[in-house]
Amino acid sequence: MSESATPFDRLVEVLDRGGARYRVIRHPAEGGSEAVARIRGTHPGQGAKAMLCQIKGQPAVLVLAILPGNRKIDFRKVAETVGGAKASLVSPEVARARTGCEIGAIPPFVLDDDSIRLVAEPALFEQFSEIAFNAGRLDTSIVLDAQDYLRIATPLLATIAAPASP
Repeated sequence: MSESATPFDRLVEVLDRGGARYRVIRHPAEGGSEAVARIRGTHPGQGAKAMLCQIKGQPAVLVLAILPGNRKIDFRKVAETVGGAKASLVSPEVARARTGCEIGAIPPFVLDDDSIRLVAEPALFEQFSEIAFNAGRLDTSIVLDAQDYLRIATPLLATIAAPASP
């Protein structure tokens, strides 16, 4: 893969190399989880929301936290998974520099930066057989077999979502 390949191109290469079952959906750019789920024809809970976090006091540690699109992140739990006490989102500039993507378009994969820890909320895989996510662009999504995601991405599974609202 060439240095000029886009995050989308690198992601498709990883999925193809891993024999993943997936489909690509092109759609109008949309950042909100509920709206993009309607466009994709998926449930908001199938959305694999990717949030790049920094850990206070550990500047070298970044965590790509993956959770269902209809759930909120628990920053304390994210930090605890890597031995920290507090986490927060990185700036849009850091997200772009480290992932090549705008916030909202980051896929749930670590593609080019082995120093980013990948942590996923188990609830994302409990209700649906497929997950859906923006594929490096706000106008392109991938719907991927959930078991293929777990096999290829190999995230650390940890409870990082805030409790679901009743």
